[in-house]
Amino acid sequence: MTLYTVERLGVAIGGVALVHDVAFAVERGRCTALVGASGSGKSLSCLAPFGLSAGVASGSARFEGRELIGRDEVDLRPIRARAGFVFQHPLTALTPHLQIGAQLTEAATALGGARPDRRALAAMLDRVGISSPEAKLDAYPHRLSGGERQRVLIAAATAHGPRLLVADEPTSALDASLRHAIMDVFARLRDDGLGLLLVSHDLALVARYADQLVVIENGRVAEAGGVAVIANPASAAARALVAASPKLDDPAPLLPPVGGSLLEARDIRVAFRAPGWRGGRIAAVDGASLEVRQGEALAIVGGSGSGKSTLARAIGRIGPCDAGSVTWRGVALPPRHAMRREHRAAMQAVFQDPIASLDPQWSVIESVAEPLRYLMPELGAGERRTRALMALEAVELDPAFADRRPAQLSGGQAQRVAIARALVARPELLILDEATSALDVLVAGRILALLETLQRERGVAILLITHDIAVARRLCHRIAVMEAGRIVEEGPSAALVATPRSAAAEALVTASR
Repeated sequence: MTLYTVERLGVAIGGVALVHDVAFAVERGRCTALVGASGSGKSLSCLAPFGLSAGVASGSARFEGRELIGRDEVDLRPIRARAGFVFQHPLTALTPHLQIGAQLTEAATALGGARPDRRALAAMLDRVGISSPEAKLDAYPHRLSGGERQRVLIAAATAHGPRLLVADEPTSALDASLRHAIMDVFARLRDDGLGLLLVSHDLALVARYADQLVVIENGRVAEAGGVAVIANPASAAARALVAASPKLDDPAPLLPPVGGSLLEARDIRVAFRAPGWRGGRIAAVDGASLEVRQGEALAIVGGSGSGKSTLARAIGRIGPCDAGSVTWRGVALPPRHAMRREHRAAMQAVFQDPIASLDPQWSVIESVAEPLRYLMPELGAGERRTRALMALEAVELDPAFADRRPAQLSGGQAQRVAIARALVARPELLILDEATSALDVLVAGRILALLETLQRERGVAILLITHDIAVARRLCHRIAVMEAGRIVEEGPSAALVATPRSAAAEALVTASR
């Protein structure tokens, strides 16, 4: 039985048509997946009919027989409440001043349902794979890892028993094994009649879980059909997506040579206060050590919540560091409050949630140029703008994007702006925290190619935080595997993928094949 039907869908922003004549349907208990390049119109096609984007929708979108398009917000709200939504950027989708338990309670009672007790709330988190779920109920969103925030968003979206779940890249922040676990949760909900509208650039995931596939290119349907589309793509858009998907059995890459020691971290320890009245401390990083050489790319991989991002922030002096030492070219780095301009310019970071890292009131060019005000105060406004435009060109963004605001960017475009912002100071080391997780495989491939060029031509070193071991194998000389705050295995990328020694590395490799 058809639950949701879209016909002749068009979406425009500021009078500019971005989606044209798109059609698809979602049946009860089945999954329809929209795939395509970043900015192709996938998310607009999903969210605009429900009034959840900046776009103005036209055409027809009928949910449980009721037309969505043309209704005002008051009429649309009770219909929309019968669906659940998982958004692409969990940090901006969750309420920052509410504890996780309060947010789940609010979601569970959206349709007038009974208020769940603490045990029921903890069960919601346990179902989506969050460790110590009862303790996490007292945490705020900023205290969780990116993957944990994504899982909370999924738990909230399904807490009230929706008929339709609209999931916009719901697993992009998760490691391979957890991606399958979350999709298994969705599969169980589908067994109860839930219809799933999925936006994803993970073609392997789509092939395993989707029933229907719609390929979107430049706001139009390029190809539609069963998942056989992935095995035998007819359109150029689908063929490009399949070809660009990284695989562990791809030929080993030829990486540039590396130089002497650039950065060395020894016995890094970071602990956070545990949420709730019991207090105590939770060890997020427990004695981790690593070295990055000049021009080298080192990947830190591991499951969500393993401590990857916390370690990278401690090393880069942009997060807390309770103990341990970090040296730069053999000289000890000061604590983060004492870092000087030359230190900050040498190490630049790209964060996991690109929209959250950009000021919503600033234009793209202002966001990219802003670091130069502090790092290179001798530059005038004209020189800052010129360097910012060069950085945008380096990440393949047209100069026309310079005056846009973050709300006018797709997730992939926002991530490229964040990378340009890091490049503008011409750093020696880039710290990339899941820098390609929000991107489709085509754009991610171009970003990886850009990073390879920076390594080869400028000798830029890279510390890559990722849950995608195939990406780590392509870009990085070495891989360090983290589990429970410790580095449990480290070695050359090809060798580690071929013969993992630790259980954590073996699980990541197995789930990625």
